[in-house]
Amino acid sequence: MSVLVIGGAGFIGSNFVLDWLAQLSEQIINLDKLTYAGNLENLSSLENDARHVFVQGDLADRQLVDRLLVEYRPRAIVNFAAESHVDRSIHGPEDFIQTNIVGTFRLLEAVRAYWNGLPESEKKAFRFLHVSTDEVYGSLSKTDAPFAETHRYEPNSPYSASKAASDHLVRAWHHTYGLPVLTTNCSNNYGPYHFPEKLIPLMIVNALAGKSLPVYGDGMQIRDWLYVTDHCSAIRRVLESGRVGETYNIGGWNEKPNLEIVHTICALLDELRPKAEGTSYKTQITHVQDRPGHDRRYAIDARKIERELGWKPAETFETGIRKTVQWYLDHPEWVQRVQSGAYRDWVSKNYGARS
Repeated sequence: MSVLVIGGAGFIGSNFVLDWLAQLSEQIINLDKLTYAGNLENLSSLENDARHVFVQGDLADRQLVDRLLVEYRPRAIVNFAAESHVDRSIHGPEDFIQTNIVGTFRLLEAVRAYWNGLPESEKKAFRFLHVSTDEVYGSLSKTDAPFAETHRYEPNSPYSASKAASDHLVRAWHHTYGLPVLTTNCSNNYGPYHFPEKLIPLMIVNALAGKSLPVYGDGMQIRDWLYVTDHCSAIRRVLESGRVGETYNIGGWNEKPNLEIVHTICALLDELRPKAEGTSYKTQITHVQDRPGHDRRYAIDARKIERELGWKPAETFETGIRKTVQWYLDHPEWVQRVQSGAYRDWVSKNYGARS
């Protein structure tokens, strides 16, 4: 038996693959387009592991997806593939429309055809799990209740709008065609292998390089933070026992303003990698103009997944952020290769001769 993971070389996807194979023997077929944020070096420890089969390709490539489904006959699909950076979606929204909407549509159609051809017992057991975001729900005020699964969709950026559209497609393919789907909407992830364009890795990398730590506006935008391996365990649990057609919100119960996050990172670096001159990394903080349409607060109500499936996060923010900062301190070569673009050489070096 096998599971097809779409987007398994990105930040969350690669952590999911590593976490899965650390605990289970079931084979992972990993399809990833390897855009700038896809990094096969994250999976270098699996290079000679027969349980991991990597295929470079696009989820929108119907012929390729059809071939993989026929060849490996997966019992489940987990779709991480997405353009996911809000700032990039503001400057270039078309890639987000193509990947997150068109790509999801074509994937759903390939999966529907495959699922319809399965024997009845395999058809009943099959699952399609779509990984989404809390940003589809829009923005909250300080006094609003956290996002529950029944909260209406109010996306405010091209990224979140494209993800909202993909969620609606997944729901429609279940209600119209009977496809056994599951959807998860997660809060902000952080942890190892995070591409250094997002807040936490950017602050760590810039601080160590002596660069400014740019904080949007007043820095009081609030997010719920979820350690990436907690997210991975939640997805496994939903895949295992989630009710078909349901949505599960996955959160860390860690609401923090961005400025507090930056201060925490600086304090940890002051402790773990103090500057020679004895000054704090906080002196590098600079406030910059806020981005257009910046949502003020996200907060996840994760009681449904705890109530129905018994899942709750293992990491507090304090334990997770310390692990994250330490990982970046221990892996400067990974950071350097990502920043220089040399990580892309890993593909040709290690997979050039593979199909």
